[in-house]
Amino acid sequence: MAASIREKQTAALKRMLNFNAPPMKNTATEPVWKVLIYDRFGQDIISPLLAVKELRDMGITLHLLLHSDRDPIPDVPAIYFVLPTEENIHRICQDLRNQLYESYYLNFISAISRSKLEDIASAALGANAVNQVTKVFDQYLNFITLEDDMFVLCNQNKELISYHAINKPDIMDTDMEVIMDTIVDSLFCFFVTLGAVPIIRCPRGNAAEMVAVKLDKKLRENLRDARNSLFTGDTMGAGQFSFQRPLFVLADRNLDLATPLHHTWTYQALIHDVLDFHLNRVSLEESAGHEASPAGARPKKKNKKSYDLTAADKFWQKHKGSPFPEVAESVQQELDTYRAQEDEVKRLKSIMGLEGEDEGAISMLSDNTAKLTSAVSSLPELLEKKRLIDLHTNVATAVLDHIKTRKLDVYFEYEEKLMSKSTLDKSLLDMISDPDAGTPEDKMRLFLIYYITSQQPPPEADLEQYKKALTDAGCDLSPLNYIKQWKAFTKMATAPANYGNSGVKPMGLFSRVMNTGSQFVMEGVKNLVLKQHILPVTRILDNLMEMKSNPDTDDYRYFDPKMLRGSESSIPRNKNPFQEAIVFVVGGGNYIEYQNLVDYTKAKQGKRVLYGCSELFNAAQFTKQLSQLGQK
Repeated sequence: MAASIREKQTAALKRMLNFNAPPMKNTATEPVWKVLIYDRFGQDIISPLLAVKELRDMGITLHLLLHSDRDPIPDVPAIYFVLPTEENIHRICQDLRNQLYESYYLNFISAISRSKLEDIASAALGANAVNQVTKVFDQYLNFITLEDDMFVLCNQNKELISYHAINKPDIMDTDMEVIMDTIVDSLFCFFVTLGAVPIIRCPRGNAAEMVAVKLDKKLRENLRDARNSLFTGDTMGAGQFSFQRPLFVLADRNLDLATPLHHTWTYQALIHDVLDFHLNRVSLEESAGHEASPAGARPKKKNKKSYDLTAADKFWQKHKGSPFPEVAESVQQELDTYRAQEDEVKRLKSIMGLEGEDEGAISMLSDNTAKLTSAVSSLPELLEKKRLIDLHTNVATAVLDHIKTRKLDVYFEYEEKLMSKSTLDKSLLDMISDPDAGTPEDKMRLFLIYYITSQQPPPEADLEQYKKALTDAGCDLSPLNYIKQWKAFTKMATAPANYGNSGVKPMGLFSRVMNTGSQFVMEGVKNLVLKQHILPVTRILDNLMEMKSNPDTDDYRYFDPKMLRGSESSIPRNKNPFQEAIVFVVGGGNYIEYQNLVDYTKAKQGKRVLYGCSELFNAAQFTKQLSQLGQK
């Protein structure tokens, strides 16, 4: 199996932190101590991939933001990892003048222009520091990898390339060019890191097509310049396990606006929907104790706690795509097995004479006398297990609170029925006017999905009635204004996307989780089990990857940057199905689609699919963008 994009990007970062030499295998040698200086972009790229401990193992003693006040450390090499922006270059020149470090390794996240390099060179000359600037590298790492098979372009300044930015009615051509160039620059970095030149397919007449044309041109120019091409020699051979190149499908968000608004039922997507979750870190507010505070006292401040959900967390890797009830049940099981082992922990602690000690101190011990050996080796493992169980108990409980207070299970089930056009057991109006069900935002999302998926818009009289009910429920109607225009506009172009005959079947109420003594009180929450269904993005991928003929995708454009003359055609040269594909959604993506693609790939032997998007938003953030568009 070839390395995943996460492994490749991590390897590239590790090489950079080792002064751009491959990390040494013999671990006996002490690493060279050094400082790492990054900007916010660099921080976002590194933080989902390398933990502070791993940085320390690589000899990074300090990691600082470029634009913070930094003290000179004259005898230490500094590795910079920043975007080549004007202000960053300016600050680097200032560092050279102030002679902050012993030597400078400058790594730019994406390629630096000639003129900016000259600025640095003249500053180095002026500061008499030419010998200290040891290396300057373009790293081509301008994208953020969140999973083995998922990446997103940026987190800082993401509003510059958001759905809202691309679909503004008054956007200038020059602005659009800038947005497209930003997206293409990141995608180019992605393919350099992946070490593959893709075959590009995209629909016609939207932002995705503009990205495809520009990306094709950029890849082509790079391949033509054989001496400096980034796709030759050692980088290529290592990454590829088949002679076949990957398929790169560019999709446009406008193809399916219902999915990003959909209430969801799988663990990762729910966390993203209802909690504060970005760059693989979830932040929870810890509720303070319930005891009444004395009159007049200030209410207790809520503590924010954040947890990292990482690749090393086995429970997370296994269950992030599972329906929530299953997750709750699994957490409970883990907890029970841990409790059985907890007595063991107490016993081990007493052997070691550590009853009162704090757990952090124990993991530092590794004193190897016979009776301690077994205790020492199994304790840290058990404590780590406990940490993960606590983490998921807290996160799942927080999600469950949202499900119960907002009746998300009801919404999810109802929307699934809307999308699969099955019979509804309750009128939409009742759902909207039920004061107990959900927040105004939930009601708005439900109505937008109804409006987007309906064959023709509801008659005016009904619409007025819905609008009144929504307004009474406290909804902001501006997203609807935009969706109305969008629907009128796309009706000319395409029929509504088909969501397949999905559906959910309620199972009996939770058995084990209903027992008393369980962490999760699931009363009244439906135990819904997902049936497999295919979302529009997955369906398009399936057609293109398997070379199926389908009216939706037959006129998709075809680009092959390796062909010498870019002949414009939509006729694929390659008749075999693809083994690897990357789907990229211009205008933003979500975990629901990602999960749908993961499930699709699981069913296909030997296929690999990566999911990428220009930004990752949850329904609330997307609704906000729609309402900004609706206020225009």
